[in-house]
Amino acid sequence: MSDIHWTADAIFVADLLIRVGLSVRIIRRRLPVGVALAWLSVVLIFPFAGAAVYLLIGESRLGRKRQHKGATLRKSYRGWARSAGEGDQAAVADLPPCGQGLARLAEAVLESPPLAGNDIRLLRDAGEAFPALIADIDAARHTCHLEFYIWDVGGKADEVVEALLRAAARGITCRVLVDAVGSKRFLRSDRARRLRDGGVALREALPVTLRRLLFVRADLRMHRKIVVIDGAVAFTGSLNLADPALFKKNAGVGQWVDALARVRGPAVDALGATFLYDWELETGEAIKPDAGAEGSPTGPAAGRAVVQVLPSGPGERVGAIEQILLAAVYAASRELVLTTPYFVPDESLLAALLSAPGRGVDVTLIVPAKVDSRLTHFASRAYQSDLLAAGVRIALYRDGLLHTKSLAIDGQLSLFGSLNLDPRSLRLDFEVTLAVYDAEFTAALRRLQQSYVERSVMLDAAACRSRSAVERFTEDAARLLGPLL
Repeated sequence: MSDIHWTADAIFVADLLIRVGLSVRIIRRRLPVGVALAWLSVVLIFPFAGAAVYLLIGESRLGRKRQHKGATLRKSYRGWARSAGEGDQAAVADLPPCGQGLARLAEAVLESPPLAGNDIRLLRDAGEAFPALIADIDAARHTCHLEFYIWDVGGKADEVVEALLRAAARGITCRVLVDAVGSKRFLRSDRARRLRDGGVALREALPVTLRRLLFVRADLRMHRKIVVIDGAVAFTGSLNLADPALFKKNAGVGQWVDALARVRGPAVDALGATFLYDWELETGEAIKPDAGAEGSPTGPAAGRAVVQVLPSGPGERVGAIEQILLAAVYAASRELVLTTPYFVPDESLLAALLSAPGRGVDVTLIVPAKVDSRLTHFASRAYQSDLLAAGVRIALYRDGLLHTKSLAIDGQLSLFGSLNLDPRSLRLDFEVTLAVYDAEFTAALRRLQQSYVERSVMLDAAACRSRSAVERFTEDAARLLGPLL
C-alpha cells in the first residue's frame, strides 16, 4: 500500500512541477495576453496532456542550427535589400498619406525598402494565372525558380511540370522548393520523379522526421508562393500549384478561388532574394549571381508602381507582420476591403476593425461561406455579430472556398499575398506579402473583390441571432481556442 502512496505522491509532485515550470515559461515568453492565457489554461487544467500539447505545438521551435543559420543569411539578404532601396526613398514622399507611414514601418520592422519602377498585373484566377506562368517558363533563358506550399498532381499543375521539363531540356537551370507536408502527395508521385530525372533540382522545405520532431516544431510550414523567371519576372499571391477543378474535390467546399500577381521591375529581385534565402537555408546551396540567379543590383524600371516585398515567419522579428497589418487598417480613412479564407483575429486586429466604421471608414470583410476547417469555421463566426454591430459589412462567398488574401485601402494601396488573417499565418507560417502603393493595381484588386461580393450573401444581425444556443456556445468555445489555432 505504501508503494501505491509513494507512486501517487511522485505523480502528483511531477505534475505540479511540470505545471509550475511551464507556467513560468509561458509567462516569461511575453506572448500576446490572449495567447498566454489560453496556453496557461491548457497547461493548468489538463494534467500531463496539457503539458504534452504545449511542448508539441506551443513553442516556435525551428531548431538551434536553423535559427543561427537563418539569422546569418538574413543579415546578408536584408543588407542587399537596404542598399537596393536607397535610391527609392524619394518615392515614399510621393506616396499618398495613407501609404507613407505604412511604407516606413514595413521597412523598419522587416528591413524591406519600398522599390519604385514596377509593373504589376493582377491575374484574377487560376484560368489567367496558369497560362501566364507556363508562357513565362517556356520563354525562360536562364533560370526558373519556383516555391510553393502545395504542389498537387493532375490538371494544370501537370502542365507546369511539362513546362519545366521543356525548360530543363533547353539547358535552363530549374529549381523547385515545395513544403514537405503541403506537397507530400506530389513529392511521392511520378511527376516529382520525372522532374528530378529531367534535370530539375527539386527539394522539400521543412521535412518532418522522427529525429527532427525532438528539436523542431512540425507544424511550422513554408506557406509562400513565389515564382521568379530569369530574375526578370515574378509571380506571387495565394494560388498554389493545384488545379482548382481537381484539388480537394471531396472536401465539400467547392473549388478554391485564388489570384496571383505578375511583377516586373526591381521588386522581382526582392522576391528572388526571398527564394534564394529559403533555398540556401533548406539546401545549403548558395546561388551566386553569375549562376544566372537574381543579382544584387535591382532590375530596370518597368512601370510606375512602388512595391515592398514583405517576407514573414517565425524567424522574423516577433509581431512584425501584425504591426504592418494593424498600421494598414488604421491608415484607411474612406474604405477598407479585406478578403481571407480564415478569419480568426486577435484582440488588436479585432479592435482595429471594430473602430474603423466609427472613424467613417466603409469596411467590408469577404470570407467564404464554407471552409475546410470546422474549428476555424466556428471560431470565425464567433466574431461576426460584434463586427456587424460596429458597422462592418460581411460578405459570405458562396461560389467555392475563397482563398485570395488581400486588403485594399482607400483605392490607393493594397496588401496582397499568402497571408491569412489568423494566428497560424501571422505567427507560425512562412509567408510573403506585397505592399503595393499603386492606384491602378488597387483598382484592379477592388474590381476583383467586388466580383466576390456579387457572388456572396451579405450577412445580417438577424441571421446571427437565429443561430441555436448550441451553435453559439460552440462558436464561443472555439473563439477561446482562437489564439492557439
